[in-house]
Amino acid sequence: MSTRTSLIIGGRRIRAGEQRDIHLQVSETYTGDPVKIAIRVIRARRPGPRLLITAAVHGDELNGTGIIREMLFGEAPALKRGSLICVPVVNVFGFERNERDMPDRRDLNRSFPGSALGSLASRVAHAFLSQVVSQADLCIDLHSAAATRTNYPNVRGDLSIPEVRALAEALGCELIVNGKGPEGSLRRAACDLGCPTVILEAGEVAKIEPTVLELGLRGINNVLVALDMIDGRRQEPVYQTTVHKTTWVRAELGGLLRFHVAPGALVEGGEPIATNESVFGEAQSVLISPTDGIILGMTTLPAVKPGEPVVHVALPRKKLSSIRRALQNAPQQSLAYRLRHELATNVSVHDSALMPPMRRRRPRR
Repeated sequence: MSTRTSLIIGGRRIRAGEQRDIHLQVSETYTGDPVKIAIRVIRARRPGPRLLITAAVHGDELNGTGIIREMLFGEAPALKRGSLICVPVVNVFGFERNERDMPDRRDLNRSFPGSALGSLASRVAHAFLSQVVSQADLCIDLHSAAATRTNYPNVRGDLSIPEVRALAEALGCELIVNGKGPEGSLRRAACDLGCPTVILEAGEVAKIEPTVLELGLRGINNVLVALDMIDGRRQEPVYQTTVHKTTWVRAELGGLLRFHVAPGALVEGGEPIATNESVFGEAQSVLISPTDGIILGMTTLPAVKPGEPVVHVALPRKKLSSIRRALQNAPQQSLAYRLRHELATNVSVHDSALMPPMRRRRPRR
């Protein structure tokens, strides 16, 4: 729990028991108009943890923005202690243009901790880290997959940090992927600053997906309950497992994919993942899973060239047989069931038993 009594962002002091909207200037437009990040701070009267929730560090990832908006819609969360710092859009430049990166073509999530004298992206990163993240005790950073991909919901964080592990487990996702994160990422820089941070990866860009929204709201509520910031009960997932290793399956030939798996599907080593066909529908190759695992993410673009990623397979610590039993016992109205069903509508999935006869085309030399 934070022992600090003052909470100051952009020179504005937020007192105990106060809710305040702050617009933090981080840059300027070509015409010299200020570019500001919108922040809502809610403080309970009693001291407690300071939880920061961020979204749209990549400007086209709207699921996180939707989660924060929905959480703040109507009445503010009834905090009994601590502070909630909400930032629906960090990358204002990318958000305005519906693009992932900054106008200088840099990835903001590879620009932390940044520099006051650096590039545009570096300056925005520096301002956000020094003015906002420095005031928080914990952070949840909300993300979606890159363009033309979808991610089955998963939490990522450096599980060697006890506070990160506790935060990741409290969010209540089925999959927790262990890792420090890339150099320059917000979560890595925040952890280095002393603010344990996890990210939630879920869904696609340029969308606010209903089940992802529901999962995000449930996860944040779980964390607030776990931190004793609000009253209530945590909602647990049907299963939860850590992941310490993942692998990509890539296209062998150019063509069109006929998928046999969907996000969140359980696969066994040697199981067909997709059939690569010519534009005339002739089967050229079958991509198979190299290991037992869970489909963590996959392309939503069926047209591929050799070497392009098709699916991202997570290798869970828990046995697939145990996970399969837990899922079979989950009712059809459960979030676990609906997530798999709704995310699968973004790709056309075919039964591998109905694959057409193979006519393998050899790659040109």
